[in-house]
Amino acid sequence: MKKIAVIMGSDSDMPVVQKAIDVLDEYGVPYEVHVYSAHRTPEQSREFSLNARQNGFGAIIAAAGKAAHLAGALAANTTLPVIGIPVKSSTLDGLDALLSTVQMPSGIPVATVTIDGAANAALLAIQILSVSDAELAARLDRSRVSASMKVLEKDKAISEKFS
Repeated sequence: MKKIAVIMGSDSDMPVVQKAIDVLDEYGVPYEVHVYSAHRTPEQSREFSLNARQNGFGAIIAAAGKAAHLAGALAANTTLPVIGIPVKSSTLDGLDALLSTVQMPSGIPVATVTIDGAANAALLAIQILSVSDAELAARLDRSRVSASMKVLEKDKAISEKFS
């Protein structure tokens, strides 16, 4: 199975990124976690993304706040799918990070999840891997059915209460 790279621009992003790591653990997907900055460690960021495919990665998750150029900087150096997590900071409530992550130039796509949406970033990365992994696809299907059942149980309880 391919690995997922989880890259954050600062270790202060760890509380957000931890949610992605928890989902990857839940699904048994291997990963590596690193701190690279698009601005403070551009050479290391570039080197990582240039070699990611040959190093066994199937997708990259990149979390960054404020200017949030990390996902784009990584995507510029790989054709692997890159999923950006805009991280909320005290400045502009994360809107700056969202816009920096989602507004990529034509030819360098970055899939972007919601502000602080690390769990969905991990699920999207797992879905990408599931294209060529039937076991992962089946686990995702079972998870969706389980989530649906939980909502229907809550609907039943609420309906009974107000009927």
